[in-house]
Order: sequence, then C-alpha cells, then structure tokens
Amino acid sequence: MTPRAVGAWATANAQPLPGRRLPPKARAVRNSACPPSACGHPALEQTRGSAPGPGMAGGRPAGVSATMRGVVSVEHYENFPVASFLCPPRIRPAVMAIYRFARTADDLADEGDAAAPRRLADLAAYRAELQAALAGHPSSAGRWPQVFLPLAQQAQAFALPAAPLHALLDAFEQDVANPPYPTREALLDYCRRSANPVGRLLLHLHGVNHACSLRRSDAICSALQLINFWQDLSVDGPRGRLYVPQADREAFGLPEAALRAGLDSPAARRLVAELCAWARRLMQQGAPLALALPGRAGWELRLVVQGGLRVLDKIAASGHDALRHRPVLRAADAPLLLWRALRMPAALRRAGAAA
Repeated sequence: MTPRAVGAWATANAQPLPGRRLPPKARAVRNSACPPSACGHPALEQTRGSAPGPGMAGGRPAGVSATMRGVVSVEHYENFPVASFLCPPRIRPAVMAIYRFARTADDLADEGDAAAPRRLADLAAYRAELQAALAGHPSSAGRWPQVFLPLAQQAQAFALPAAPLHALLDAFEQDVANPPYPTREALLDYCRRSANPVGRLLLHLHGVNHACSLRRSDAICSALQLINFWQDLSVDGPRGRLYVPQADREAFGLPEAALRAGLDSPAARRLVAELCAWARRLMQQGAPLALALPGRAGWELRLVVQGGLRVLDKIAASGHDALRHRPVLRAADAPLLLWRALRMPAALRRAGAAA
C-alpha cells in the first residue's frame, strides 16, 4: 500500500495493517478543543526538525492501522478507522466516503502491475472526477461512481474542504514515482500530503478548526505514518520501497542495499532505535489533542495514540530488529491499550512536570 498513513486516526494495526487517514454540530469544540494554555505543553512542544514524528499514516493515510479490531474496526486501508463504534453515527457516511476515496486512489497507485505512466494517467482521471464531484457534478457514467457519488453528497453535507483531498492524490502520485528521501524534512513533507490531510478532514467533520488542534493532529498523523514505515521495514525493502532518510542511514554507515535486503546488524538496530525515538517524540507532541477532543472522538484518538506507541514498544522489545520482524497489535494488547488510554491525563501531567 502506499501512501500509508492515510489512516490518520488509526495506528498500529491488529490485523495485517490494513490497507492504510466534521461539521456543524460541534461548534463549541471549535474554540475550546485546544485552549491557549494547552498549546505550550513544555514536554510536548518540540520542533519538527529536532524530534518529530509522522502522519497520523500516513498514507497509507496512515500506513499503521486502527488500534484493534474490537476497539476500532479497520479494513484494508492502512490506519483508517472505518465505521468504528466510537465514530458518531452522524459522520460515519462521510468517513466511509473519504475512506473509499483514499482506498481506491491507493489501489490506482500501488495495486496490480500497471506501469507508472498508466498509474499517473489513472490518477489524473481520478482527480478530474474529484473536481467534478466537489463542484456538485458527479457523474454516474464516470469510471468511479461508487466513490464520487457518495463523496459528492457528503462533501455538500459537510462542506468538505478540497485541499486535503487533492493533497492525498499528490501523495499517491509521489508514491508512484517512489523517490528517495534525503532528509527527515523531505519525509515529513511527504507525510504532510499522505497522512496529515486525513486528520484534518476528520477534525473538520467534528467541527474543530483551532490552529493548535490542527498542529497536534498533523503531529499525530505524521507520527503514525512514520511508525508504519518503521513497522514495515521488513516488507517494504523487498518491494523496492525505502522510507529511511538518506542522512540517517549514512549517519550509521549503512548502505541502501543493506536495508533493502533486510540485513540485520548492530548499526541497523541503532538506526531503527533512533527512527522510533523520532516518531515517539512527534506522537508526544500531538497527544494532548486526544484529551482536548470531547466524547467519542477523544476516546478514539486516545486509543489511536496508544496503539501507535504500543507498536514502538514492540519494536523496542525485539531489540529494534525491524528489518527482519514486523510487530503487530493483537487482541491481547487491548487491555493495556484501554488502561493507557484511561491513564493518559496523568501520564501527560507527569511528562510536563519532568520537562
């Protein structure tokens, strides 16, 4: 799958990391979800360049997947909480419409054996149908009526912004090219298109548009995307994909071929440990958003955050041997995730006091 973080509020995948990423009624949340006093949490407001993390998927919006089937239902698309029981019924049709849109685009970019020019042509046609749908003119005679007829309806009902949807298509087109990522900033730039748009769309559905909340959503989504990358190192290499920034790889003296071949070594494990620490810091920057959002949305996001952190814990428990072993969340992880979600307020207070 590719852009893997499209599952914005969804993370660690209990099943095979499925594929991968809110209108009027919550007006009150719009100005209260992220009070000014919360925006400067000393332990969580680090700069992206010094210790970030990824897309709440990252494309594979959101690459990583929902916390667990039973806690958050997920389907093939990575990191995408599809029809979770925590998702308010009022917005489920919109969430499903966005899911279908992202999932179908992901298939165009990554499934089958079509050559890159064909994939890009299909994505261009897909973008044209998106533009027509957002303009209120979806066609039942188009190639993807099952995607754009419901999306047009939900776009009108919830005044969905066009920019995040186009950004996701930009990420899928970038995935077709499969470029190298020389620096962390270059990889985060990819996350801004592959993962962060999903989180912003979900916040929009909940009526949340405070700048602080958007920044924290971006941090969570990017972190999820990064976590998915490090979780999938053992499967991406053989498929010809490598998301490890070149600068990080070279800092540990590792040739690209060694990572693609999944060659374990002390240096490789130190590299994975450093990449996981980066993702964890970014997740911690965004974590307060889960406490600021009210009701079901907040609880679902708590579980997503804890699911992503749990994947990082499992990578660490393997000695950071992610080049050979891919960790997943299982039903047995559910009690711990629920406990950690419940304890998040106290944990964040402790982090702030220690900063």
